[in-house]
Amino acid sequence: MARTDDDTWGPDSGVGMTATFGAVARALATGKGLVSDPFAEPLVRAAGVPYFTRMVDDERYTDGGDNAIVTGLVTLLGAHTRFLDEFLADAGRAGIRQVVIVGSGLDTRPYRLWWPPGTTVYEIDQPDVIDFKTAVLRRLGAELTAHRRAVGVDLRRDWLTALHRSGFDAAQPTVWIAETVLIGFLPPDGQSRLLADVSAVSAPGSRFAGDHMPTWSAFQLEAAQTFVDTWRQFGLDVDLAGLTYPGEYRAVPPYLAEHGWQPVERNVTDLFSAIGMSNRWRGTPDDDAITPRYVTATRAAGPAVTPGRNASA
Repeated sequence: MARTDDDTWGPDSGVGMTATFGAVARALATGKGLVSDPFAEPLVRAAGVPYFTRMVDDERYTDGGDNAIVTGLVTLLGAHTRFLDEFLADAGRAGIRQVVIVGSGLDTRPYRLWWPPGTTVYEIDQPDVIDFKTAVLRRLGAELTAHRRAVGVDLRRDWLTALHRSGFDAAQPTVWIAETVLIGFLPPDGQSRLLADVSAVSAPGSRFAGDHMPTWSAFQLEAAQTFVDTWRQFGLDVDLAGLTYPGEYRAVPPYLAEHGWQPVERNVTDLFSAIGMSNRWRGTPDDDAITPRYVTATRAAGPAVTPGRNASA
């Protein structure tokens, strides 16, 4: 998921670059045994971005390589994927059979994870992203391991109505995944509205997990620009300002708490500890300062919020 001002999928679009890079990270993490996504590499190749294909071919970003920023980000994305996979498995063991992946990108959880019988997984992303992924996986002969409902809709539009039309049942507990969505890829009011709407249709016992960027400091913007400049060295002309929205964002954990959730926030060190891989993170205090924060939450009993209202409260 990335900011985009239209619904066009393409290897040189913002959504194409960020979604494909996420698949690169999962492909490399799979090679290192961090996650298991056998479909990530074929999706990278199908996207047809030569730089990303070379990354998968030579694996130079899995052991340090010659670009510490890209290497660190690949490792971080792989670790968060594993954390979320384990989060979903735990929710399944707790009896939750309804999953919504918000901004699913090129991830393939309905195909690559084991799900308890009767689980329905809703994937929400822009229509062309959904269509591209579905077509590639069909050509690969990938088999579903859950009931998959693909919902092609822009998150800045009425995605909740589209979700309901696909069969979503607000009376059932739901586990929500928002991976690389709440880090500036929606405008501030759009992010608040999304969280308010999620809260409004989450039955008691629902769960939520995602990463978020509390604020984009000058230090973080400089690091992000360095990362994008690395892409430009390999012919990928990406505008940093076109990937994220400016503005003041509400901090996600307290916002969730105000809307009936019990949130827990982690930093990057906590993230690696949670998956039993403290030794895999070799970041510095400076790295901790520029990485996202990670939030999980459980929906407590209480009155629901009317969808679309109190989004900026």
